[in-house]
Amino acid sequence: MIKNGKGGGNTKTGLVFEGKTDLATFLNSQDGYRVTDGIVFYNDKKVAHIFKKYEFYRYLREVGVDWTKIISKKLLPDNSIYIIINNTFFIIECKYQQVAGSVDEKLQTCDFKRKQYQKLMAPLNIDVEYIYLLSDWFKDPKYKDVLDYIISMRCYYYFEYIPLTKLGLPVPPSSEEE
Repeated sequence: MIKNGKGGGNTKTGLVFEGKTDLATFLNSQDGYRVTDGIVFYNDKKVAHIFKKYEFYRYLREVGVDWTKIISKKLLPDNSIYIIINNTFFIIECKYQQVAGSVDEKLQTCDFKRKQYQKLMAPLNIDVEYIYLLSDWFKDPKYKDVLDYIISMRCYYYFEYIPLTKLGLPVPPSSEEE
């Protein structure tokens, strides 16, 4: 039931689940990568900008976008990354679950949230992708309908890690993806 992902087998080339590390920490540990003040460098070339929660709104303010004139309520992404080379802003929502609960229903909000982020990024002419980074809990067959819905809404999900190539980031030679 893994769609658009391989699981956690090759964690050297993907974003490890938030419970283990965050995006900046993970990239800093990869050959050729360096993250300084949210700016991602690969072999000393600026390739991306990382944002967590409120940092996203500081960025919007810096680039002259007044979110209050576009949407009615702030959305706070767990992680987000703007990939310069492909002009794409990735929202990465980490959902970890060990027992049934409200996270189940939050997965059904991806379409609305993706569209809200698209509105925010439209003045900058930046594409938006919405990705869930899920714990293995969501591999249970009872989530099949929700996972199918996520895909039908042009959003994505991965279990435990996201391949760097999905984000459009370079893969270090020592950890080529299979």
